[in-house]
Amino acid sequence: MEIFTGLRSPLAISLGAISGALVRYYLTLWFSQRFIGFPWGTGVINLSGCFLIGIVTAIAPGRWSPEVRLMVTTGFLGAYTTFSTYELETVMLMRNKGMEALLYGLGSAVLGVVCVLLGMRLGELMGGARPGG
Repeated sequence: MEIFTGLRSPLAISLGAISGALVRYYLTLWFSQRFIGFPWGTGVINLSGCFLIGIVTAIAPGRWSPEVRLMVTTGFLGAYTTFSTYELETVMLMRNKGMEALLYGLGSAVLGVVCVLLGMRLGELMGGARPGG
């Protein structure tokens, strides 16, 4: 039916977002119950999200439908990763723990790039195309 054709992308994104948000929620709970005083959960979630988007970028083109790519990247990873939370936690750390805030803020940014690159490389090794070429 043609009416559903226009809904495929929004539905794919929605399904991915529900899953990503739930995984983020439960991982955040798990980390907060075990590691008190530092936002390890957000860091792990953001870095693993960077790694996963690198893999998807390398393996998805030509193999996954546009809807599946949207479901995984925009939906799941968009809801799973936590940039706004990362920024808030950095600001909160700045109030009392300046050096930890600096390490957390810069460390997450630098390690995020490293994780994307590692994910892309792993995706290439898994038989994916080299992104951008």
